[in-house]
Amino acid sequence: MKELVYHRLFLPALERYGDKVAFHDGDDHMDYETYGDRVFRLCNALGKELGVAAGDRFAVMAANSRRYLELYHAGFLGAGVINPLNLRLAGKELEYIIRDSGTKVVFVDQFFNDHFRRAIDGTDLDVRVVLLDQEYEDLLASADPATPPEPEEEDPVVLMYTGGTTGLPKGVLLTHRAEILNLYHIAMVIGLNEDSVYLHQTPMFHAASMGGVLGIPTAGGESVFIPMFDPGPVIDLIDKHGVTQTVMVPTMIAMLLNHPEYRQERLESLRVLTYGASPMPSALLEKLMTTFPELELSQGYGMTESASLLTFLTADDHRKGGDILRSAGRAAPGVLLTIQDAQGNVLPAGEEGEVCAKAGNFMTEYWNKPDATDEVFKDGWYHTGDMGRLDRRGYLYLVDRVKDMIVTGGENVYSVEVENALSTHPAVEQVAVIGIPHETWGEQVHAIVVKKGGHDVTEDDLREHARQAIAGYKVPKSVEFRDEPIPLSGAMKPLKRELRKPYWEGQERQV
Repeated sequence: MKELVYHRLFLPALERYGDKVAFHDGDDHMDYETYGDRVFRLCNALGKELGVAAGDRFAVMAANSRRYLELYHAGFLGAGVINPLNLRLAGKELEYIIRDSGTKVVFVDQFFNDHFRRAIDGTDLDVRVVLLDQEYEDLLASADPATPPEPEEEDPVVLMYTGGTTGLPKGVLLTHRAEILNLYHIAMVIGLNEDSVYLHQTPMFHAASMGGVLGIPTAGGESVFIPMFDPGPVIDLIDKHGVTQTVMVPTMIAMLLNHPEYRQERLESLRVLTYGASPMPSALLEKLMTTFPELELSQGYGMTESASLLTFLTADDHRKGGDILRSAGRAAPGVLLTIQDAQGNVLPAGEEGEVCAKAGNFMTEYWNKPDATDEVFKDGWYHTGDMGRLDRRGYLYLVDRVKDMIVTGGENVYSVEVENALSTHPAVEQVAVIGIPHETWGEQVHAIVVKKGGHDVTEDDLREHARQAIAGYKVPKSVEFRDEPIPLSGAMKPLKRELRKPYWEGQERQV
């Protein structure tokens, strides 16, 4: 008998908490009964008005809002497969994703409407664009509320694109089973309850937001939305609504605590804070723990391919302190972790190798990329590409980035994507892209360039050139020009470890 479908959690919650406030979105407030009616109308409209069937993809390009939440919940009730779009994608990336995914309907808010339409103008894409304003409201008003039949656990529900090492994004296809198992892992370790007041401030297109998107409504908690992270308004919302729970990346925490509007008492309602996506500076963690000693802190480590989470550093772990605060925690319930060498041999505790995992919350496949899927699931284990070690108690310590990935402000940037964009400039002979320290963002994208003889080019020229092919956050913040060739390994690959070393000496990052 199946259980791991959202119907089994969402529908009972609507009955249980019908007259309870479901969310606060600016001046807009709504109870669970009214919210459920809107979601069921959306399910009906997706099929009857927009022609989206259960296995079809519909995309969303919008800032955080309760309408975005409605679209997620309609997808999780089986009305379609949701394709959440990264808001920082360049036009060419958007065109590729819409084409690759076969998406026919895209919901766009007013802020991103022009950007999206420019991305598809002049193409042969046949896409219906629905504005998340009165057009969306009219769509719901014209539909009758209808609950789709329960999907199967193995049916797809999310197609979420992530950065690709080949320069093209990869579509991660996740099932109902994977997503609900991931939610259960979160609930078991962190806990979800009807007294939670949750602030959605990580972008809702990101896998790190799924606990709040799926879990808070099924627990009967209240959702509070901020369209995009802004530390001043975040402080105001926490203070105004008595927010008890949220997720942040370390960069966001640092900006919050350093903001002119910050005062300790304005954040006193917070009870549960989960962080992740990039390394937590030890000084920032110490400040957070000292300032808010009662705050339940947890860290999550995972990836889009695992529906977000593999390990947790729990609140109890934080209270113990010591060396484990430098770890990524231990495997979530039901997750198996090993450290393997290049030949696939499992290494003993303390030895460094590739982090590999088995769990029920992994993706089915990379969309339209069977070879990449087979490679990453080699020998029945998901190969993360992260280098790490396990201690005898099962705590995971990460020691290297995934294939030279740069984490800037919680966003992942694959260096090869940036290198591909820069290398097409006629003045570029060689290029290597690395992450270097940044006070606010953790890391910034830094390009090392050797120019072709007889050519001249400036930093601004290269940035503008790259911006035509990749999202703005991937564009190098700094460019270093060198006369000598970039050092190469025996396999003719840039020695990025050596390139990073001068920038990271005395810093926390393992180069």
